[in-house]
Amino acid sequence: MRNLTAEQLLAARTLLKWSRVRLGAKCNLSEATISEFENGLRTPHPRKVAAMLLAFEGSGIVFSAEGSPSLARPEAQTGGRHTGNRSWRRRQTNRAAE
Repeated sequence: MRNLTAEQLLAARTLLKWSRVRLGAKCNLSEATISEFENGLRTPHPRKVAAMLLAFEGSGIVFSAEGSPSLARPEAQTGGRHTGNRSWRRRQTNRAAE
């Protein structure tokens, strides 16, 4: 099982331009769990760490041997589509209303 540090978590979220809410939605965790981990207040259960790693890797994040995250594919390879968190939340709200 790979480990994830608070610094790696924040760096990966920054690369993807994800809020804590969005990461939480991707891996079924609360915003508080993510915030407390990033701020060094607690270490989450290994199952929760694995869920965050899966969410990041599924979105193109690769962790190097040194541990620093990077985006595996440039934006041009993703079709140039990049939506901010507001657009993502709006789509989620619309789907829930249907």
